[in-house]
Amino acid sequence: MRKASPSQQVDRVRWRGAVLLGLFALGAAALESRILYLQLINKEFLAAQANDRHLRMVEISAHRGSLTDRDGEPLAVSTPVDTIVANPRELNDALDRIGELADATGQDEDSLARKVTSNLGREFVYLQRQLSPAKAEQIMALGLPGVSTMREYHRYYPAGEVVGHLLGFTDVDDRGQEGLEAEYDQWLRGENGSKRVLQDRLGRVIGEVELIAEARPGRDLRSSIDLRLQYLAYRELKAMVTDTRARSGTAVVLDPSTGEVLAMVNQPSYNPNDRSQLAPERYRNRAITDIYEPGSSFKPLVMAAAIESGGFKPTTIVDTSPGFLTVSGRIITTDETNLGKIPLTTVLARSSDVGAARVALTMEPQEIWRVLAGFGIGRLTDSGYPGESAGRLNDPQHWRQIGQATLAYGYGVAVTPLQLARAYSAIAADGMLRPVSMLALDKPPPGTRVISSSTARALTQMMEAVVSPAGTGKRAAVRNYRVAGKTGTAQKAVVGGHSDERHTAFFAGFAPASHPRLVVVVVIDEPQGAYYGADVAAPVFSNIVTGALRVLAVPPDALPAAPLTVVAQAQVLP
Repeated sequence: MRKASPSQQVDRVRWRGAVLLGLFALGAAALESRILYLQLINKEFLAAQANDRHLRMVEISAHRGSLTDRDGEPLAVSTPVDTIVANPRELNDALDRIGELADATGQDEDSLARKVTSNLGREFVYLQRQLSPAKAEQIMALGLPGVSTMREYHRYYPAGEVVGHLLGFTDVDDRGQEGLEAEYDQWLRGENGSKRVLQDRLGRVIGEVELIAEARPGRDLRSSIDLRLQYLAYRELKAMVTDTRARSGTAVVLDPSTGEVLAMVNQPSYNPNDRSQLAPERYRNRAITDIYEPGSSFKPLVMAAAIESGGFKPTTIVDTSPGFLTVSGRIITTDETNLGKIPLTTVLARSSDVGAARVALTMEPQEIWRVLAGFGIGRLTDSGYPGESAGRLNDPQHWRQIGQATLAYGYGVAVTPLQLARAYSAIAADGMLRPVSMLALDKPPPGTRVISSSTARALTQMMEAVVSPAGTGKRAAVRNYRVAGKTGTAQKAVVGGHSDERHTAFFAGFAPASHPRLVVVVVIDEPQGAYYGADVAAPVFSNIVTGALRVLAVPPDALPAAPLTVVAQAQVLP
């Protein structure tokens, strides 16, 4: 092969250089054309693609309002937490690292992988809700694509189980589910906002582009509860329920002058901060949802009807001989001894079922029903609390004689502890019945007169005799204070009648009797061993009232006089 001459070699180099230069020129022209096309012609499409990949609309969580007691002590507050979310399509590109994410979040690797791969058509899934900011930061440090955080709020209850039944709880989205949280959810819950943000390829927010709507925080709510009295009632009730191995217990404290609930506790209780305890049998508020036959704690209401009828006074003599009573073939024999002829006050003080039945049987059913209905028996208390029971008070047209007799000592009728407390509040408030309020009030609401002032004062004196040394409720006494109240013990209804082995113990009353500041109802359900209201409910009442009067700095009203005596005279009931 003949070797090219030097001139031919130079020409070939020049030709190759020209071709190469032309290729570079064509490439540059093509790139420039592409740039012009992308910048001028296809600009909107590319911008949309960029926005799809980096611009996100995110929700701004609204802060839920706080719940406080009447003095501003926090009962329920919302604290900021971080939630881990992901874009499944982006996270799917790093599926080989899903084990790291599973370890960091404490989830099963296979379950987490299925959550990602089964949601590839979506842009948003929750990976783990409501973590502490520190924990969320550890997860974000993994640098996984499509994984980001979202700010939420978690409800926290500083007093725990002490206020659990009253406040209720919220769900994972901070919506009220039970108690005051549910009843006032619209007030407490705010409105979420939204904004447009710019994210990097890992899903981290690198800039805020536009505020779409501002979040409106929820409003705070001041409840009627006095946290000091709530702790006191909780402690005393729990101690008695534990000591007596009772099935359950309830205590309610009201301010009779306003109708405000100052304390409301139940046993067994639950901690709303512990989601594992949120079972219906644990979180229902027995003070409002459960109904009981109130036994002898119902007698003062029937005595009110008797006095209101004009046929009775505290000194009216009632013949309880021979210690039992036969009504419609049924024998009432619950009096311990034959008390003989005794004043109406002693009927109450010694809790004579025979005497109460004799009084009730002399009255028209409509007379009794009118007063009991006026006290709110058989209807809601207007508290607005979710799940409240109306109790039971049958229409007087359907009363039989034996039913009218047993009604006098608390059988054949059913009340909630809150209903009973409200009825006693009417007596303590000089005959005025006020609606129950779970919220702190600036001034007392107008009430409805259900009994006269004279009847209310007479009943107060009669119930003071119950708490005297000669009465059944002597263990409810409070040193240096006058106390009015009534014991109650009811056999529980079972198939075919009432049980001799299962009982509910009651004490309801108020103090100081001269100017009532507190109405307290205590219910101990199925105590083991001692089961009388005088033995298990009255001491709890005494301890709660003793502590509460001290906390509220209520001056003593007990006079250094002789014990209350009952004058057995005036008219005699045939």
